[in-house]
Formats: sequence, C-alpha cells, structure tokens
Amino acid sequence: MSKSRCLSLTASRTRCLRSSFGSSGLRSVSTDLGDGTVMHCWVPKVRDPTRPDVVLIHGFGANALWQYSDTVRCLAPHANVYVPDLVFFGESRSVHPDRTESFQARSVNRALEANGAAGRLSVVGLSYGGFVAYSMAAQFGERVERVVICCAGVCLEEKDLKEGLFPVADVEDAAAILLPQTAAKMRELLGYTFVKPPKGIFSCLLEDFIDELCSEYVEEKKELLRAIAKDRRLSDLPKISQPTLIIWGDKDKIFPLELAYRLQRHLEENKNGVEVVVIKNTGHAFIHENPKEFHSHLKSFLFGRPKVKPTASTTTNNHK
Repeated sequence: MSKSRCLSLTASRTRCLRSSFGSSGLRSVSTDLGDGTVMHCWVPKVRDPTRPDVVLIHGFGANALWQYSDTVRCLAPHANVYVPDLVFFGESRSVHPDRTESFQARSVNRALEANGAAGRLSVVGLSYGGFVAYSMAAQFGERVERVVICCAGVCLEEKDLKEGLFPVADVEDAAAILLPQTAAKMRELLGYTFVKPPKGIFSCLLEDFIDELCSEYVEEKKELLRAIAKDRRLSDLPKISQPTLIIWGDKDKIFPLELAYRLQRHLEENKNGVEVVVIKNTGHAFIHENPKEFHSHLKSFLFGRPKVKPTASTTTNNHK
C-alpha cells in the first residue's frame, strides 16, 4: 500500500463504513456471473427467512458503502438487506458492451439469486439506481413486490434536455457534473445536489475522494449516462403494477420535481397504489440532508408501520 493511500482520509472512511456494514450483519461477496461480469454485493451473513428481503441500489455518487450506510443501519434490524455495487462501481465490473439499465437490472438479479435472495423482494433505487430498480420491477414482476424510486427521473424523455427541463442541455454536460474529476467540479456537483452544500472542505480532500472513488471506469460511466437518455420516450416506458413509493426533494436540481409527478401520472392505472412523498427544503441528496424523514417513510412503506406525523419539512402529495 502506498504512502498516499495510507494517508487517505477517504480510504480510512471506507474502512469504517465496511466495519459498519459488518456490524449490521452484512458481509462482502463477489459473484462471477460467467459472462465476463463480476458483481460485488453486501449480503446478510445469515439470512432470516422470517424477514423480508430488501435491495438497496445506489446512484452515481460513489458506491453502495458511501450512499447507504445510514439506511443499512436503519433497515438491517427488520429485513435481510442486500446492497449491490452496480457494474463499473465499487468492486463490480464487466466486459459486456451493454450499458443499459436493463442490463444492470439483470446483473443485480442474477447476483441476488446467487446469494440467497431468490424469492420475493422489495427494491429501493436512488437516482441512477432508481432506473435500475424500475427496470427490475418491469422485468421481474412476479419477483419484485414493492418499489421505491428516490429522485430518479425514469420518465424523462430525450427531448427534455433540449427543451430546458434540466440545468444542462445535453448528456455530455451532465457527465461533466456527475463524474467530477477535479475539486472544482466536485464543488459544482455538491452545489447541484445539496440545498446547503457543505463548506470549508479543502481541495485536497475532494481530490482524495475523487482519486479513491471516482477515477475508475469514467468512460464506461459516461456510456451509462448516454444509454439512459438515448431515444428515451415516455411512451416506451413499461408500466409497473407493484405498490410504488416515489420520494423526492422539493429543490432537486438534478432531476426536477416535475418528473416525480410525471411518473405518478404514468402509473395512475396502478391499482396497487402510487404515492409521491416530497421532502421539503432538500435537494437531490435528501437521504443525507434529512435521513430521519426519509427512513420514516421508507420503513412505513416497506414494513407497513404507522407513519410519523408529517412535519413542516415533509409533504405527501397526490398531484395529478
């Protein structure tokens, strides 16, 4: 191990997060799917058949460890929690040329089956992970029983970029923001994802984070982004029938709130119910800005527990 890596605060934090996942009853497993794809996943050390299986699918931010540490601690006492690294994130990789969310969904499903989650399960997808979660629900309808879509613009259309719905005009501009390779670009990303971005972070720390977590598979990740938007039309989006919870920050600059309501309208014939929850005064990173509210709604939906009384920072909507 190099001296720079030994002194890396990001690497030290990663070790702490790995320990936290272990303390929550999870272990690290890599599975060779046999097609040139290796999927890494955090899985229960001992699966409890009396508990539901819940899959947490991360977004572009870094990897499963960094995005879901608090959520794992919240859900692990009540469920068998599985947290995969998507292909080209964390310890997952592939030589397969497919870059669609459909391929990601199939890879996650195969990894889950190989690691004891072969029955019914619930999926929670954050941002890009929401695209994958939605695809899993569409492809494996008999297997996925509940769906949570968190700030994921699955119903966007390619034309939305040119028509000004987003702060960027094309996918290449989006990639420059979502895949920062300099401290300045990382600050720009924080400005887009947080209502109140963290301040006072030295550039060397941001560069350390990039070196540790954001410097690999950059071109492949750009291809994932291009695949999301290419020829995307709402009319082609499958309609899922599972009970669905859509959670959004009201000040999201990455995927504007309108996309939450568009998805709700798209699924209005879903007889099992579609609910939109808007967490006020938060942005794209609402799971970090207001984790208490997020986890309250998440547990209520997944486990059928009574909701806490909404506070001034949270509203539940049925916008048509």
